[in-house]
Amino acid sequence: MEGRRVMTIVLDNELEEGVRRAADANNVSESFVVQEAVRKFIEDREDYLAGISSLAQTKYTISLEEMERRAELAD
Repeated sequence: MEGRRVMTIVLDNELEEGVRRAADANNVSESFVVQEAVRKFIEDREDYLAGISSLAQTKYTISLEEMERRAELAD
């Protein structure tokens, strides 16, 4: 298993059953389901942090109401 390591995680009964059901329903291993969930969490978190960083560097912003008003004018 080059590039892979074994990690022990603890899941409550509800999560464990959910992983099992997802694996069965998609004909994949439980390990695959957990890996995909962790991968998505990490990607989402990185996107969130990049967005927050970008917002912190933005000097010009408009309110949601102003953006909606401008969008209506463009229609």
